[in-house]
Amino acid sequence: MEHAIPQNRPLAIALMLLAAVFIAGTTLIAKMLGGEAFGPALHPLQITHGRFVFALLALGSVALVLRPRFGPIHWRLHLMRTTCGAGGVTLMFASVAFIPLAAATAISFLNPVFAMIFAIFLLGEKVGRVRWSAAAIAFAGMLLLLRPLPGDFEPAALLALGAALVMGLEVIFIKRLSNLERPFQILLVNNCIGVVLSSVAVLAVWQAPSAAQWGLLAALGTMMACAQTCFVNAMKRAEASFIVPFSYATLVVAGLYDVAFFGVVPDAVALLGMATILCGAALLAWREARLTEA
Repeated sequence: MEHAIPQNRPLAIALMLLAAVFIAGTTLIAKMLGGEAFGPALHPLQITHGRFVFALLALGSVALVLRPRFGPIHWRLHLMRTTCGAGGVTLMFASVAFIPLAAATAISFLNPVFAMIFAIFLLGEKVGRVRWSAAAIAFAGMLLLLRPLPGDFEPAALLALGAALVMGLEVIFIKRLSNLERPFQILLVNNCIGVVLSSVAVLAVWQAPSAAQWGLLAALGTMMACAQTCFVNAMKRAEASFIVPFSYATLVVAGLYDVAFFGVVPDAVALLGMATILCGAALLAWREARLTEA
């Protein structure tokens, strides 16, 4: 039986903001690896492979020190969760090679909307007017970012949309696993399976990274492990309805990275699209929290 962790809102906020910095940092590094500044551009599948390998090394090192207790492992759920997660992160890494980090990050916030839709069919959940309204608002923001008009359409944004769709399905499996296993066990098993799957997928596109690219891959995997750890611990120390909105700081950090590293400043339409998606996601998070409390 796990010991209850005392609620600590200031610490939870700090951890969630730190997770936002790490998550945005992983997309920044993926964009660098997808370019040619540090050597020939790496394929998104190879970037995903590096993400899993180095994240597993980081989490495995922690496990050796802490020696946590593990319970039964639900391999089928883990395999489905990791397959979706690997596919989603690969599409996300592919998208940031072509569109601004902030735009890709904003579109990724559609994943809870897709998770809500999948829950109707896979978990038999009922969805009321508020949650459908939140979904409609978020999708309106997505259309603004996609710019589906002749001459303005952003085809690469569909990669980020695909990432949100697949990661929405991943959320369903995470929900089921979270009721069966401890968070650290879920993270460790997820990355173990991810290494196996990505090692097979990367064979067709593998190329020897430069020394700088090896360093970036190591930083990417370590930052992802840190982000997951901060997120899980933040969620344990405050109510979801209170702490989840702070995760939207990822978009702000991604925007700052865009300006600092690539000189990209979002225009008015992009800002409106991002703000609209955040409004829809925030409304959905608030409604989910109310349903949980009921």
